[in-house]
Amino acid sequence: MRKMTEELEDCPVIAAVKDEKGLEECLKMDVGMVFVLYGTVCNIGEIVKKIKEKGKIAVVHIDLIQGLSGKEAAVEFLKTYTRADGIITTKPALVRCAKELGMFTVLRFFVIDSMAYDNIQRQTAGYRPDVIEILPGLMPRVIEKIRNSVRCPVIAGGLISEKEDIVAALKAGAVAISTTNENVWKM
Repeated sequence: MRKMTEELEDCPVIAAVKDEKGLEECLKMDVGMVFVLYGTVCNIGEIVKKIKEKGKIAVVHIDLIQGLSGKEAAVEFLKTYTRADGIITTKPALVRCAKELGMFTVLRFFVIDSMAYDNIQRQTAGYRPDVIEILPGLMPRVIEKIRNSVRCPVIAGGLISEKEDIVAALKAGAVAISTTNENVWKM
């Protein structure tokens, strides 16, 4: 996990890829961590392999991989057959399983109302993800409030498209931002 934390400190922009074109572009970029937001049970191994061959960290959004269920066996599959470094999920039970397997864990939250705050605090305390990702990432005051209420680092994702967005999220306490916007990867 130290490698992951150091990577976030060294390069606070995470390339989030949603298709093959995005994958090919991020492999050319100077980003160290890639969030994989697409794929199927048939091709996820090859996607992860391409990322790791370029010396990058591969973190797979397990909820978005077609053919994988939201069960612990899916986490074991990713670890054993793809060698993914970590997972992203909205399901706390999958975080627990991935941590037991030594994988990096990102618990993703959509902050849409005030009840989300209590949910974030309860689930991070109970399941202890390595980091949480909050969406949308364009809410500096919300990022700061969440950062002050949880014990794990926060990543801001979603709708980030300008350098000012990155700076605001980092100033608010996020350790990194994730984005599918290729222009932001170059900033």
